[in-house]
Amino acid sequence: MSDYMEWVPGKKIYFLSDFHLGAPNQAQSHLREKRLVRFLQNAKKDASAIFIVGDIFDFWFEYKTVVPKGFVRLLGCLAELSDAGIELHIFTGNHDLWMKDYLTEELNAKIYFEPAEFTLASKKFFIGHGDGLGPGDQGYKFMKKIFTNPLCKWLFGWLHPDLGIQLANYFSSKSRAKTGTSDEVFMGEDKEWLIIYSKQKAKEMNADYFIFGHRHYALDIAINETSRYINLGDWLRSNSYAVFDGQDMQLLHWKED
Repeated sequence: MSDYMEWVPGKKIYFLSDFHLGAPNQAQSHLREKRLVRFLQNAKKDASAIFIVGDIFDFWFEYKTVVPKGFVRLLGCLAELSDAGIELHIFTGNHDLWMKDYLTEELNAKIYFEPAEFTLASKKFFIGHGDGLGPGDQGYKFMKKIFTNPLCKWLFGWLHPDLGIQLANYFSSKSRAKTGTSDEVFMGEDKEWLIIYSKQKAKEMNADYFIFGHRHYALDIAINETSRYINLGDWLRSNSYAVFDGQDMQLLHWKED
């Protein structure tokens, strides 16, 4: 079922993903966070909605009364946008899949744990982070089932936050070390799982845009006569985002004056 959004004339919708705040260290994360805040404050003047398509944080877990320390600049900025009437749509990624309701309660954000369909100004969008979709990556798909199992989440929640967050950050850094820069390398249409997935999905549904993150490169290609695949890239290196003006979508790289 497609979620219909009323279009606001003269406004735009922004899409971005993969901030990985917290990585690889506090100093670099702070610089990235400040850059994101400047971008979002600039987008505030004409945005009606902002979609953040996964991996805001390099790790995130919501205990009953505790959330990970830090990120106050970004969260404060998002609160300001929400208070100004800008819709916030946040998708979980493979690094922050343990979200619950904190961002909904604090920011009035809509949280999505699976890909979702939207209709915006008569255009149809299929949006998701992209982890675990398409062929291959069987090891991650198995691990995701474990990580999202309610019992596993409940057991992890019993760890003291100092231990739980330290442990999770350790494994997150190990994961980045293992994958290296592979997320930044385009392997070709016939080998990219998300492109394969989008082409197959396009046979089942009519969508103008298939929008994903996860793979850390910005890419906009036609997958058939009417549909485009857009990967949003990341803010670790490319500062890339997409913007929809009611008629067309552009994939851009933000550069400050």
